[in-house]
Amino acid sequence: MLLNMVEAIGRGLGQILEADPKSLLLGEDIGVNGGVFRATAGLQQRFGEDRVVDTPLAEAGFVGAAIGMCMVGIRPIVEIQFDAFVYPALQQLISHAGRYRWRTGGSYGLPLVVRLPYGGGTKAPELHSDSPETLFSHVPGLRVVIPSDPLCAGQLLVAAAGCGDPVIFMEPKRMYRRGRLEVPDSFEPCAIDKGVVVRDGSDVVLVGYGSMLEVCLAAAEELAAMHVSAAVVDLRSIYPLDRDLLLSVARQTGRVVVVQEAPRHCGVAAEIAALLQEEAADQMLAPTLRVTGMDMPFPLFQSEDEALPSVARVSAAARACVGY
Repeated sequence: MLLNMVEAIGRGLGQILEADPKSLLLGEDIGVNGGVFRATAGLQQRFGEDRVVDTPLAEAGFVGAAIGMCMVGIRPIVEIQFDAFVYPALQQLISHAGRYRWRTGGSYGLPLVVRLPYGGGTKAPELHSDSPETLFSHVPGLRVVIPSDPLCAGQLLVAAAGCGDPVIFMEPKRMYRRGRLEVPDSFEPCAIDKGVVVRDGSDVVLVGYGSMLEVCLAAAEELAAMHVSAAVVDLRSIYPLDRDLLLSVARQTGRVVVVQEAPRHCGVAAEIAALLQEEAADQMLAPTLRVTGMDMPFPLFQSEDEALPSVARVSAAARACVGY
């Protein structure tokens, strides 16, 4: 069947609820209204109010409640309505969710999934377009994953729900309805900590994730017209990073450009650049370059296109790497 990303996420949630009676959904407006993006449309009618629960506007409260549910054997999936709305819940995620396995000496996991629509490109107001993946990737004990297409979204979501660790599942809302992809009737979980090479190339590697994968692929097409062969990697897992894949593709070409929508300082791209410098410096033919968002609050919609990484910026960085 052909589904867009938000439809695939809804199908994945339904599959999880049907397969595991201990699973449930929590979030603002996810029941009667089906969520602001309609990812949960029809699920409360299908599974009931006890398993698809409309919460108050209190992120710290319902994320904290979800952590408590995990401790008694329930497997909650929490929806945060928009990216920046998660900040009131950071204390629960950092002080409790990330530490619980360590705190119990490895005796207990914490099977919590926090779904977080994120990012710009949708002309939304302030506090609706942040990219806070680095905040979560700095918290030991949390996994952070980001899908880039409908199939990846369904597979990663099922994997996240079954892994037993707390997972921040960040959804690039710019990609929610960006075309449809053929997906199976049910999703098989994919590896939750692995990236994927989605395009082969021999001159330079473009590394992206979420909505930036689309930018990387478009840049690779533009580069091909200039006789520059660009491979593209879909990172998928932000924490942990797929170190083996990143080192392998870097050594094959010696040139890497990393693209992130988030602000530049201390970002995922910086971590990848440091990894390649520490472990593959003698095989690199050029410095690892970063194409990123700006070190500022996300701008108002009139200026957001200037703040987001573009095909032109990615293409220019790749050409700089190869000396074009």
